[in-house]
Amino acid sequence: MRDAPARDTVVWLDAPNAPAAGHPPARVVLDQRNLTFIPHVLVVRVGTTVDFPNNDRVFHNVFSFRDGKRFDLGMYPVGALRHVVFDQPGLSRIFCNIHPHMAAYVMAVDSPYFARADESGAFTIAAVPAGTYTYHAWRPGATAELTGTWTSTAGPLQVTWP
Repeated sequence: MRDAPARDTVVWLDAPNAPAAGHPPARVVLDQRNLTFIPHVLVVRVGTTVDFPNNDRVFHNVFSFRDGKRFDLGMYPVGALRHVVFDQPGLSRIFCNIHPHMAAYVMAVDSPYFARADESGAFTIAAVPAGTYTYHAWRPGATAELTGTWTSTAGPLQVTWP
């Protein structure tokens, strides 16, 4: 739908003067269940470890081979767990070598101010200090990333796709 918020949109603000993470970022999970990655889209701060548990009933081989973080976790069985540290900003397209229909995305951002839109396209970026920011937005299927300028005193950030 034109000019509508979109589910799974990732939005982040450039914040070059933001404080560095004071402690290691929390670990997050990209699960494998019912031959699906859950969630389909994940956004993390650079330096975050993502857990890839196999909670399915079959073997999986999780990998990302272009852009973003490149890795291949090899084949692993039900109940096994692998980890990847997303140490550089960028989009990683995640696949399973055994099940070609399985796909997910991990966007690593170099900012503490980010969010992923919910089912209705709504999102909240918490604790943003007053100021003017360059924002970025990406979503699955978009031909390009959106960027623009937003001032925190101007009201909520609205992202619409052309």
